[in-house]
Amino acid sequence: MAYENGLTHFDKSGQAIMVDVSEKKETSRTAIASGRIRVNRAVYEAIEQGTAKKGDVLGTARIAGIMAAKNTSAVIPLCHPLPIAKCSVDFTMLPEECAVEARATVKVTGQTGVEMEALHSVSVALLTIYDMCKALDKGMEIEFIHLDKKTGGKSGIYLRPESAEKERATQQTE
Repeated sequence: MAYENGLTHFDKSGQAIMVDVSEKKETSRTAIASGRIRVNRAVYEAIEQGTAKKGDVLGTARIAGIMAAKNTSAVIPLCHPLPIAKCSVDFTMLPEECAVEARATVKVTGQTGVEMEALHSVSVALLTIYDMCKALDKGMEIEFIHLDKKTGGKSGIYLRPESAEKERATQQTE
């Protein structure tokens, strides 16, 4: 239930609460989030060629992102623990920007959405890249973490305008 301020995580007196979802129907829900990390050329090449001293950067970041999605409620206090049905983390190398984009897709059948799980997944995947490459570049920048799409639940479909344009362009080239 949203209160006068429109926020659901506070009661009438302004105290933080975990939203009661017990009366909500279970529905299939999906969230997709993305973000990227800018790195220097040496780090970019080490990631791309798989020569980083700490090992498989993207493989490790993928596992970290999946683990993060599964454990979001342990990190973000008012998130419900959810039985994640699927989580995938994919990476796109962006040579022009000297960056790596991470994209997480999280699915659940439940009474609340998985937006926070997708955002947490992307964040931790990018932080893992930073951790594994910081010996080569302490000036890496994590940026543009955002929700691209969500489906399911009472509020229905959300598609970020920039993501909608990308999705249309991809469909036209297929």
